[in-house]
Amino acid sequence: MESTRQAKISRLLQKELSEIFRQQTAKTHGTLVSVSIVRVSPDLSIAKVYLSIFPSERSQELLESIRNNAKTIRYELAQKVRFQLRKCPDLSFYLDDSLDYIDNIDKLLTK
Repeated sequence: MESTRQAKISRLLQKELSEIFRQQTAKTHGTLVSVSIVRVSPDLSIAKVYLSIFPSERSQELLESIRNNAKTIRYELAQKVRFQLRKCPDLSFYLDDSLDYIDNIDKLLTK
């Protein structure tokens, strides 16, 4: 069960990370990275960030690039939330493929 504090921090991190990714993907036209959900550990030290990447063909290479730049992204995030949080949690990024799964089910149902 997620505490109220965890939920608030998750929403804050999701909002700020989505803004960071929006600014970064504005430079690469045709690519969209959205933050689906952020889950924060009970001690607030680790945040699991689930990303939805469009187009899905480039999702693995973009996810690797994001993972390689995780420290830079964490630094940018820490600058944005420095007045709300004492310590910015460590970020681990995962691919959220639920939209691809839904699309696959929809295709199967239409056949």
